[in-house]
Amino acid sequence: MSAASGDRDGRDAAAPHAHGSFFGRRKGHRLRAHQADLIENFLPRLALDITQPAPNALTDLFDPRSNAVRLEIGFGGGEHLVAEALAFPDTGFIGCEPYVNGMAKILAQIEARNLTNIRLFAGDAAELLAWVPPRSLARIDLIHPDPWPKRRHWKRRFVQDETIAAMARAICTGGEFRFVCDIEDYVAWTLSHLARSPDFAWLAERASDWKQPWDGYTMTRYGRKAEREGRRAAYLRFRRR
Repeated sequence: MSAASGDRDGRDAAAPHAHGSFFGRRKGHRLRAHQADLIENFLPRLALDITQPAPNALTDLFDPRSNAVRLEIGFGGGEHLVAEALAFPDTGFIGCEPYVNGMAKILAQIEARNLTNIRLFAGDAAELLAWVPPRSLARIDLIHPDPWPKRRHWKRRFVQDETIAAMARAICTGGEFRFVCDIEDYVAWTLSHLARSPDFAWLAERASDWKQPWDGYTMTRYGRKAEREGRRAAYLRFRRR
């Protein structure tokens, strides 16, 4: 779903169509030979198979076993996800991204840095959220999602009452949903939807709490582009009650 992603380029990793499932633009530029090899031979070693039952503890997906598990929905080029995996080696990370080119980019970074604490899902984030055990995620990040600005497309936005309920099921008590967006309308939309959820509390106490990135935040390529073009992002944090 950044399309949820760190880079918006015409696809949405989690945009629901009329039947409630999600779709995205799966492929863009032609893959280079090494990228194609990574997709064919390396991705299967890291990919989650949600046709099989989820483990009782998601931490068991990682070797060595992680202390906690976080999910990034629509990781785009993977800048933020890789930085977090490097900063928190004892945490396991799941990256969801149906866009093949984004998947190829992050596989190259995982290979180059020999990262062992990332698993990947190249499909529908809604299905992934339904697959994980209840209260199994410490945090979910949604960074610069496609805002679907036209009113007739608002149903394609990732933040909906149904997906908020799905995240509430998946996030442990005290865990967080974090949202970054430079489109004011989508920020207001997200605040409105989360405000009516009984499961989440907005953590902001002062303007700087949503106008500035949280400590340790890694700016994505899209985020830097938005700043150059004069769009200021909001950084929202919601705690699971």
